[in-house]
Amino acid sequence: MHSRTLGDSGVEVSEVGFGAWVVGTDWWGDKTEDESVEMVQHALSEGITFFDTGDVYGHGRSEELIGKALAEHRDEVTIGTKIGYDFYNHAQAGHGEIPKNLDPAWMRQCVEKSIDRLGVEHIDFLQLHNANVAEVTPEVMDVLFDLRDEGRVDALGWALGPSIGWLAEGDRAVELDFDAVQTVFNMFEQVPGQHFIDTIRRENADTSVIARVPHSSGLLNEQVRPETELEAGDHRGFRPDEWYETGWEKLETVRFLEHDGARTMAQAAIQWLLSHDEVASVTPTFHSTDDITEWAAASETPPLTVEEQARVAELYETNFKIDRNDGMDSLRSSVDGEDIDAAGLKLKNAGA
Repeated sequence: MHSRTLGDSGVEVSEVGFGAWVVGTDWWGDKTEDESVEMVQHALSEGITFFDTGDVYGHGRSEELIGKALAEHRDEVTIGTKIGYDFYNHAQAGHGEIPKNLDPAWMRQCVEKSIDRLGVEHIDFLQLHNANVAEVTPEVMDVLFDLRDEGRVDALGWALGPSIGWLAEGDRAVELDFDAVQTVFNMFEQVPGQHFIDTIRRENADTSVIARVPHSSGLLNEQVRPETELEAGDHRGFRPDEWYETGWEKLETVRFLEHDGARTMAQAAIQWLLSHDEVASVTPTFHSTDDITEWAAASETPPLTVEEQARVAELYETNFKIDRNDGMDSLRSSVDGEDIDAAGLKLKNAGA
């Protein structure tokens, strides 16, 4: 497993990370405590050293499980978590969003509670969780910098929202010199991830990108197929049929990335992201130890050639040669629903 650094923080992360939203919650299937701990420890045995959780995942339960699973390996790993949601005073209904709180004094309390649940002396990588631009005030930045100066956290990040947008937030993260910005980014959903990379290059910034949903919610790892019946409550079940249908067609156009058996399609999707120097780590949604074994090995598979990268870019520019919309346009806005269009970014969907 290769490693990269978050910005200029000196904090190292494995190229493939473990998104701990899959443990401590029931959003991706119920797991016992033993099963969750086993997954985390199996990830470590496969070379994964970056574990990314959040205080709201399971209302602290994910942090507790990460802390338990990695207690004897603290010096071997980088642990990231997120703050921002006030789950202490507000119940959560399903996948619905609960109120946020970025009051500086409250933020400090949340950091200390996370440190306690994780069983660590400090947090390697602290991220603001789905914060809007207007919420990240000078006072918020002051407390983040103070926490870093005090040694309570090492690196700072901004994890962007669950939808594909949040363009203004990512640009603001680069402007404020956050060590990393986390966003949805994959071959099929390149906006706004590629835009952030362009911003980083233009500004000669040190901000890194952490790519989540690298498999486009199950398409690029072929875990969502035409015959797949999603379980009740699965968030992908709310997507339009057109998304699945166009996704399966797009998948066939990138089969060349399997590279004569040298890498699976799921591994190729990760290597495509790693072909961007600004991407520090890729955090797939692991459902099983088999997923971990296969996807962790992506770091050691052949990197994409320049020709392969160019071919993917050409396919993306032509909507993978599909002449219809995928039905997802309404989900591609940012917080205020305007900034992606205002920036003049082209969404690669015929008919859009």
